Amino acid sequence: MPKKHATARPPVLPKAPRRSKAAKTGMIRARVSPELKAQAEGILAEIGLSSSDAIRMFYKQVTLQKGLPFEARIPNATTRKALRDAEAGRGMTDYASVDEMFKDLGI
Repeated sequence: MPKKHATARPPVLPKAPRRSKAAKTGMIRARVSPELKAQAEGILAEIGLSSSDAIRMFYKQVTLQKGLPFEARIPNATTRKALRDAEAGRGMTDYASVDEMFKDLGI
């Protein structure tokens, strides 16, 4: 009778830590304009993310960076004045076309 050869067994690897199976039930509510919500959700859908996914990613980055994951600064006096002027329509130039604007800018 032929002798059976033992087959090599794969090495036993340590088990990965188990993730909690608890439901993600923390709720966040935020008021945003319907236009902003629609625009953001459209962009998120294009990259395959839900609003919840994006918020989880944002919160994770806040915790990892111990702050906002982007620079947020208070505008200086010059910037604040420029913003107020723009909102009020002061110092604005209207152009009939992009070509006219580029010509005026020397581009």
